[in-house]
Amino acid sequence: MSPEAPTPSARRNELLEAAYRYALAHGLADLSLRPLAEAIGSSPRVLLFLFESKDGLLRALLARARADELALLGRTGDPDRPAGLAAAVAQVWTWLAAEEHRPLLRLWAEAYTRSLTQPDGPWAGFARATVEDWLGLLAASQPPAERAGASGLTRRTLALAVLRGALLDLLATDEEERLTAAVEHHLTLLSTDDAQGSRPGPE
Repeated sequence: MSPEAPTPSARRNELLEAAYRYALAHGLADLSLRPLAEAIGSSPRVLLFLFESKDGLLRALLARARADELALLGRTGDPDRPAGLAAAVAQVWTWLAAEEHRPLLRLWAEAYTRSLTQPDGPWAGFARATVEDWLGLLAASQPPAERAGASGLTRRTLALAVLRGALLDLLATDEEERLTAAVEHHLTLLSTDDAQGSRPGPE
């Protein structure tokens, strides 16, 4: 009997988790099935059966990384009780700057860059999805009236640009003190706007 198309299984999930830990430690750039399979106690043949192809495995790893990031970042806000954009940015930066999150964020940065320079294949859409994820998280921190307006979108877009730029700089330099000071400077501007109702402009 020929094998049927792979479906989610305990073994697939087990190997995905092991492959994800491997990717966190080694990155995705030079991922090769043989050393990966050896490291996680499997074989290239099994991985190809369970994930259909190397690209299928990469897509599963990217989805796993995205789910991990969203689960962790999602703890920073409650859309039913919005804390304000400044509070959300402060919470997100605290999470981004934590040393224990560097492996995940390096993997994110690698996938984000690959999605821009190699837009086809397993990386397709990863960068855009990341932008939408983060904008959604920041939107949930804004009061409904601000969230729905053009000025609210502008404010969270700027906040995202500051966070992403600071994160990439942090991954490049490890200069957490300098970058935290810069983010905190931006927070003073956001806090002033929050206190004044964000000064809504033309919608």
